[in-house]
Amino acid sequence: MTTTTLPSSTFSSTRTLLTCGVLAGPVFVVTGLLQGLTRAGFDFTRHPASLLSNGSLGFVQIANFLVTGLLTIAAAAGIRRVLPGRWGPRLLTVYGVGLLCAGVFTADPQDGFPAGTPAGPPSAISWHGTLHFAAGGIGFLALVAACFAIGSHLPPARAWYSRLSGLLFLAGFAGVASGSASPVVTLGFWAAVAVAFTWLATTSTYLRSRGESR
Repeated sequence: MTTTTLPSSTFSSTRTLLTCGVLAGPVFVVTGLLQGLTRAGFDFTRHPASLLSNGSLGFVQIANFLVTGLLTIAAAAGIRRVLPGRWGPRLLTVYGVGLLCAGVFTADPQDGFPAGTPAGPPSAISWHGTLHFAAGGIGFLALVAACFAIGSHLPPARAWYSRLSGLLFLAGFAGVASGSASPVVTLGFWAAVAVAFTWLATTSTYLRSRGESR
């Protein structure tokens, strides 16, 4: 693995940026889980996190998308400083921007959430719902590519872990993109999101520790 050697003063700010990558996953997943467990009508086997942006408490999930997006973009900036490749950080930045867009353009209510919404998909998809899914699709594919691009600059074991994380996330995304309403598919995507953010956290932690050891 080749890393860029940074002056100690510069690495202090880089370490802060990489810490953002460690925090992004816990912020997004924990906030999503707490909302899912406490908001009336939400069902983890039927509803993705995007639906939490609706209803009187929707601002919580909107903020979750925005904060996580900013943390991811910061992590990409930190990774860019310590790894020689440029495509990985760029692709991770695209994913971060996708999270920001997911917060700005909310998904449409559907399948009983928020409470009182008719069962099944929405009768019509709004313009912001369309942009939400477009941003998500682009961002998710960029994240998969980032796993491979960043992994190519890591030691063999971590490179394989990075690629495997990308493939698992791609499988989860493909399941929900197929339109399947199966509980296995929905829960699988929740798990895929956790896998992807775990990869970001462990990779950021590894790169931060490499800099501290120099």
